[in-house]
Amino acid sequence: QVHLMESGGGLVQPGGSLRLSCAASGTFFSAYVMAWYRQAPGKQRELVASINNGAGTSYVDSVKGRFTISSDNAKNAVYLQMNSLKPEDTAVYYCYFGPPANWGQGTQVTVSS
Repeated sequence: QVHLMESGGGLVQPGGSLRLSCAASGTFFSAYVMAWYRQAPGKQRELVASINNGAGTSYVDSVKGRFTISSDNAKNAVYLQMNSLKPEDTAVYYCYFGPPANWGQGTQVTVSS
């Protein structure tokens, strides 16, 4: 089985920065896509950013220019650098490797004064 563990969440003031990390352990075939999702209270889960094996990236419009997704193949890890954070970024962030789908347990990001 594959185990994903996120880290780097926390409480930050508006305009601040955080860097999320997700490392995979276990036996698995190379994922086609690594991604970050988030779910805010009372809202639908959304895809924030993704990166494929060729390092092509995609972002939801609301984070373009502020967030950067990257990966380290040697470490089986994916990262999300979040700058200029806004209160609307507050959510639980989940990393994803797939297919087949593998999910982390989530890390809380709270942006508040």
